[in-house]
Amino acid sequence: MKPGPAFLLGYCSSVLASYAFYVGKSLTQDGGVLVGGTGEEVSSHWLQLFPAKNHTTNETVTVGVTDKASIPGELIRIPQVNHTFRYLSMEYSDYEGFPAPLTNGGLNEKGVAVRDVWATNRDELVHMTPTPQHGLQYSDLARLILERCSTARQGVELIRDLIKKHGESTYGGNTHLIADKDEGWIVWEFAGGKGLWAAERLNETSVRVLYPGYIEDFPVNYAKSSDYMGSDNLVSFAVEQGWWSPKSGEPFNIFKVFGPQGPDHSARDGGFKYMSQAALENATLAMAPVSEADLMERVRDYRISDDEAGYGQVVSLRGGVHPDMLRIWVAPTGSVAAPFIPWWLGGNSIPPEFGEHRYLTTGSSSSFLSPDYELQEASIFAGRVFKRVLYYMCSAPSILLPVVTDMLQAFEKESASDMKWVETGAKILIEKGERGTASNLMTYYSHTRANRALELGNTMINALDGYFKLKGIWKAPEGNEINDRGDGAETVNCLVGFDPDRPAGKQPGRSWRRSRIGFQKLL
Repeated sequence: MKPGPAFLLGYCSSVLASYAFYVGKSLTQDGGVLVGGTGEEVSSHWLQLFPAKNHTTNETVTVGVTDKASIPGELIRIPQVNHTFRYLSMEYSDYEGFPAPLTNGGLNEKGVAVRDVWATNRDELVHMTPTPQHGLQYSDLARLILERCSTARQGVELIRDLIKKHGESTYGGNTHLIADKDEGWIVWEFAGGKGLWAAERLNETSVRVLYPGYIEDFPVNYAKSSDYMGSDNLVSFAVEQGWWSPKSGEPFNIFKVFGPQGPDHSARDGGFKYMSQAALENATLAMAPVSEADLMERVRDYRISDDEAGYGQVVSLRGGVHPDMLRIWVAPTGSVAAPFIPWWLGGNSIPPEFGEHRYLTTGSSSSFLSPDYELQEASIFAGRVFKRVLYYMCSAPSILLPVVTDMLQAFEKESASDMKWVETGAKILIEKGERGTASNLMTYYSHTRANRALELGNTMINALDGYFKLKGIWKAPEGNEINDRGDGAETVNCLVGFDPDRPAGKQPGRSWRRSRIGFQKLL
């Protein structure tokens, strides 16, 4: 194998994104661990329920990346386990050189939630990554945790074992947030092909926001701690490279040692959105005790939720809940413009409108439809419906953002008010041995709310369309391409009167630009 060539990596491109929230159970309203976030890819997103499954002896799983990845690789096959758990995930259709379908994570029947979040590394690690690289990539790890793990700690141990045995394929560094009813873990996997990784436990009083993911001060004797884990070579490799010395008197800080270097980089203030990780953590902590509705508010905050947000998720992980009644709230596209809908692990289907469609799917514009998908494509796609709401709303955000937000929150409040009777009824049915009937009840309710959400979306679209045309403020696009945004330029958002470079009280009427770190060429 040869050293990696020069790569063009986006430290803040929409293809290297996603964010996650973690709130410990001592800080939540219902005593459960709260997890939220979104995936940010220029891609089609759809909701999918994967059943538990038994596998045959010698069955394998294909993992890794192809030669089309930014750091080229080759796919490999690893052994499958005898049984995989049921889980629900928002799948997506494209990331360059990473075979679809992909996942940022979701929720499994054991009450384990996973979020995948980008976290770039120092240039030297990217340089030394061998090509073609081999091993599991971020989506592989998230999916296998959902399939195989009963606790968050097991998720960390699975990442450890898989990387040690099969290696890891990277685009430049990545983190995973893994959580259960008791705790959370941040796992940071580093580029370089050296099997480097570090993990930090989040306890019941922790609040953590990853955008990008980060870990800071880390004990050198982490092997003796129940709150930290890492690869055997984590410290020794840093010393060998001259990135840290035990004689320096400086703490062994994971971000400072392995993260991107330079004055523009800090662990809790990435500068990639208008709200830094620190600001988001403080805003979340200020809401304590935090409810599901509160975390939905944080996830859809218009300063971080924009056209890049492919969907939104919020889940409360509590003890004593039957696996079928584990519930996750999902917005079918960026939650700034779409309502959260409740889905249960005990449900038995997803409506076609929330399933896979050709919209934003790579290659769909150059091929005709397969007959197998004719009915699926005949159905309305929820993702596209609420993208239209986003585009209308963000064209006049000072007027329309408050109105749309009020409607979305009213829809969610209505859903939340139904949770007691739906879940009480399902619990009684399960206790009476009528698990199938309970599943039908929860499926019926989710489908009903999903259909009602689509009605709400279409109502908003019709009203917003009428508003723009009747007011005579319709604006045709400029340029000669249907999408002439350009790499690194601003995406559609609903920012109003907010400029990160100006102090509070001296904000302009509206700002469209964010502070971004652009694409870097690693030579």
